[in-house]
Amino acid sequence: MKISLRLVLVALSASAFSLAATPPALSAEAVHSLRGVDAQVADQAPEEKFNPGKRPGSQKPIPRTFEQQPPVIPHATENFDEITLEENQCMTCHGPEKYKEKKSPRIGDSHFRNQQTGEIMKQMSSARHNCVQCHVPQVDAPPLVENTFKGVPVQAKKNP
Repeated sequence: MKISLRLVLVALSASAFSLAATPPALSAEAVHSLRGVDAQVADQAPEEKFNPGKRPGSQKPIPRTFEQQPPVIPHATENFDEITLEENQCMTCHGPEKYKEKKSPRIGDSHFRNQQTGEIMKQMSSARHNCVQCHVPQVDAPPLVENTFKGVPVQAKKNP
């Protein structure tokens, strides 16, 4: 008798558990997509923002808000060539050979450090060749979300 009572209780609890674990059926009207009614329609691209800066050297550098922050590009870059493995137009002004002549900031010493070994190299690290991975052009765009971040003033370092 005890075994049959246990079997009945186990069967009842298993069926109650399976009923509780099954989600209720949803009607088509209850499901609302964040993309709207027609998910097949392509997303609208936001309007393109243009850099308010003019030619290089015509604007003051934008101050950094924290230590080790990559500087923001304070000039227009629309007419620059694409950075490729063979060419990086940024280096014509910011490279160690030309920065004094062009009166522009020199690329940082960290760009000449091997990321794995920490060894200082004579040429720029290939890991730092694509400038726009870290450095972004300044644009005049409203913030997407409210931001109350207060940066720590960073002392500007002079070029060597």
